Amino acid sequence: MKASSAHLDVEAIRADFPILAREIRSGVPIVYLDSTATAQKPVSVIKAMDDYYRRHNANIHRGIHTLAEEATALYESARERTADFVKASSAHEVIFTRNATESINLVAQTWGRSKLNAGDVVILTEMEHHSNLVPWQMLAMEKDIKLEFIPVSEDGRLDLETYGKLLNLNPKLVAFTQMSNVVGTITPAKKIIMMAHQVGAVTLVDGAQSVPHLAVDIEEMDADFLVFSGHKMCGPTGIGVLYGKETLLEAMPPYMGGGDMIKRVKLREFQSNALPHKFEAGTPAIAGAVGLGAAVDYLDMVGMESIAAH
Repeated sequence: MKASSAHLDVEAIRADFPILAREIRSGVPIVYLDSTATAQKPVSVIKAMDDYYRRHNANIHRGIHTLAEEATALYESARERTADFVKASSAHEVIFTRNATESINLVAQTWGRSKLNAGDVVILTEMEHHSNLVPWQMLAMEKDIKLEFIPVSEDGRLDLETYGKLLNLNPKLVAFTQMSNVVGTITPAKKIIMMAHQVGAVTLVDGAQSVPHLAVDIEEMDADFLVFSGHKMCGPTGIGVLYGKETLLEAMPPYMGGGDMIKRVKLREFQSNALPHKFEAGTPAIAGAVGLGAAVDYLDMVGMESIAAH
């Protein structure tokens, strides 16, 4: 049953996490405060991954035997539940990656390389995690694009007045965090995106911290790209998500070659697969996706608003 915003049974939720039953230093119950780095895993996630390996382990999208069909169904079900979790209009817009960092690099190396040219402006913020900084620095060195930054005010908020002035530079991309992993600032994502779209810029939102803690509605937010990691939202490591609007993803070249990203291949040419498989080369993190599906189920059950309120 979903917890109400007025009452959160902390002890019941704590009991869902086996690691919190540990005692350290001669009987002291463990206290974990490092969820911005990685979250602990509820037993439902652990059981889902264990069940996959015990009962359904097989490669996906390439076999017609029972285990392959079951594994494929579990993997794609996790994609659909993840899409529903962030209110994406289609599961085809959800790409599984290793983590939020890889998702940002995917956008930089596909959309960025194909759409940005020398002199083009990319706007970031001064509160970005280096995962949403270094990929653009690397691209700037390669393509001679210009990076500009929204400053942070003394109270830890983004200076939107300066942002408005930076938009006069006609940026091609605005990439920013929805929630800072350092000071906890929640940025006005919808307003930042609306202002960017008014000058024709594409937007990328780093949701690594926000998706685990806020009820994110990607359609209402209207972001062009959203990235987040499974391990920060009670899911396993090694699985992340890139949401992208279908029109943008369709126009982007593949990120890596091989495996299920191919629809047709000859010795000297290939045709890439349809979305979302176009960006999922090789054997993916199948168990990780299953674990992520269980994690979003758990967060739905507990209630995002309840956790955020406490």
